[in-house]
Order: sequence, then C-alpha cells, then structure tokens
Amino acid sequence: MPLFMDTHKFEGDMPDDQEIAEAHQADLAAQGQHGVRFLRYWVSRDAKVVHCLVEAPDAESAARVHVETAGAGPNEIYAVEERS
Repeated sequence: MPLFMDTHKFEGDMPDDQEIAEAHQADLAAQGQHGVRFLRYWVSRDAKVVHCLVEAPDAESAARVHVETAGAGPNEIYAVEERS
C-alpha cells in the first residue's frame, strides 16, 4: 500500500504532548473505517510541525481521517517511499 507523509503546521502555541498523543490515538481508532494505517508521528516544537506517516490507498483517504477526528486535514500531504 502507498505511504504518505502529512504535515500539520501550527501558528501560535502548539498542542501539548498529551493533546498530540490523544489526537494520534483518535486517528488510530478511526483508521480502519477508511482503509488506512497510521504508522508513526514526529513532533518538531521548533518548527511548530507534526508529521504523520500513513499507509493509505490515496492521499484523500489519509486526510479524511484527520478531518473526521480533528475537524481539519493536514496542511500538506505527499507520497513517500521508504528507503534504508
């Protein structure tokens, strides 16, 4: 299944670590309804950004989960390929 990286950019204060973890748990709870799988997420407080790595049939399916769970989709989403 294709991989996507989505980016959530924050203006002003970012959510705290607990809020970010809760948002990720909400995504995990909803992912099966959309045929996607959230794999990992990264937080950069300096850049005020959260990145999520998602397996999904398409970018729209991945973004739809965030819209459902948080009320808004990512600022950016793009296909990525895993390399070692």
